[in-house]
Amino acid sequence: MLMTDRLEQSKAIASDSRLAILGWLADSNTHFPHQVTGNPSEIGVCVTLLSEKLAMAQPTVSRHLELLRRAGFLKVEKIGRWSFFKRDEVAISDYKAWLNEHL
Repeated sequence: MLMTDRLEQSKAIASDSRLAILGWLADSNTHFPHQVTGNPSEIGVCVTLLSEKLAMAQPTVSRHLELLRRAGFLKVEKIGRWSFFKRDEVAISDYKAWLNEHL
């Protein structure tokens, strides 16, 4: 992976809101047990529930999610008109290893 990609990943997690999202999605069944569409750990978490938990407008949360997705930290699954987000554990582990190597 290019250094510019790593810098973009670092920028993507430089936000309390985005770090909170990644933390909640690490244990999505605990944080979003009330999701009715499907199991959060299997399909991901709906943007609406993340917006409620962050107490932010959906467009703002969507922007945070898009930055994390572009950084490679999230996967998105579309079901109907809804988008569900979950962590990309391989990409997160890879980033952590790179960070440990370079700090």
